[in-house]
Amino acid sequence: MDDDDALLRLHHAAGAAGWLRRLLTLTAGEAADTPALAAWSASASTWAKAGAPAEARALAGGKAAAEASRRARQWRDGGAQRQFIAWTSTLYPSLLAASPAPPGLLYAEGQVERLWWPQIAVVGSRAPSPAGRERAARWATHFATAGFVVTSGLAAGIDAAAHAACLAAPGSIAVMGTGPDLCFPAAHAALKAGIAREGCVLSEYPPGTPVRAWQFPARNRIIAGLALATVVVEAAQRSGALITARLAAEAGREVFALPGAPENPKARGCHRLIREGAVLVDSPEQVVEALAGMVADVAPALRAHLGLPVAPLARRSPGTEAPAGDAVLLAALGEDGASFDELLARTGLTGPTLAPILLAMELEGRLMQQHGVYHPCGSAFPTRAGARRRRTG
Repeated sequence: MDDDDALLRLHHAAGAAGWLRRLLTLTAGEAADTPALAAWSASASTWAKAGAPAEARALAGGKAAAEASRRARQWRDGGAQRQFIAWTSTLYPSLLAASPAPPGLLYAEGQVERLWWPQIAVVGSRAPSPAGRERAARWATHFATAGFVVTSGLAAGIDAAAHAACLAAPGSIAVMGTGPDLCFPAAHAALKAGIAREGCVLSEYPPGTPVRAWQFPARNRIIAGLALATVVVEAAQRSGALITARLAAEAGREVFALPGAPENPKARGCHRLIREGAVLVDSPEQVVEALAGMVADVAPALRAHLGLPVAPLARRSPGTEAPAGDAVLLAALGEDGASFDELLARTGLTGPTLAPILLAMELEGRLMQQHGVYHPCGSAFPTRAGARRRRTG
């Protein structure tokens, strides 16, 4: 038995119960390179202290757990970007870890580092109005342009519109209510594959887990837990989006709701949220502005996770130098700012290296972006002459 096998068997026995997280936490450090094996071999008293039921050991060691482990490893080995993210892994997203009832194990496919980027959840009706669908796509595009990853649940309607608008980097995150090898609805298989290319597809359910109604409200806590804020675009009185909004509020995250016409039944859920304290917004700029302080707080963790220097320019001691990548980038901006492609050409950096540096500097308030052009904060926006030079140069 290796560490992955032990982890998968334990996850099968624990399901959504929190005792696996507690057991992994209690045994962390006993075998630093094999945390799940340390939990597997822990004493009965340690299992009991973690809250594991008396039958948990037998379940973890049984044939069903062994078969679940085999299927999960077969799924992982069938794709280059598939992996397991355990509670003790450095890849486990910190915002989700700080939320109520985070999963002990995640099945991920795609660019898993996106889980650490600042996220906005965009959710709403499965049967939206044409205006609601268009609004979801437009707002999601604005959030992505501002450097946020857009997170949703891959459902029909608002979810799908938001995901489809954000397939290019920094991508989108889809949290599924089935096993990672399935797709519900099936018509979204191509959308799911597109999300995995630049973003990430995520599930707490092991491969082979079929559609069950209760799993979708349960997965909403992951959507809410990953994101700094949840934006409800359009929702009826009994929409699952209201569950996500409630869970976001319980996790201490911001909840925003778009108002609609009083006679529109698909707007009544949003109106209810506003009456209960959600922030009324009528432009995506209001959401981005409201999150500025929270985004700045996650910048150091993102920098550390990406392996970039953690200390921002404004906090360095006098006489010390800027991190090399930052200094090169600031020098490359020029009088009128620069686009992403211009910065690639001027700095010689690669896209995967440049993108996180730009994001971290934006989060720290050292760069601003307008219409795809980056400028040092405090600089003037480009003159008409400068913009004309960029278009004709």
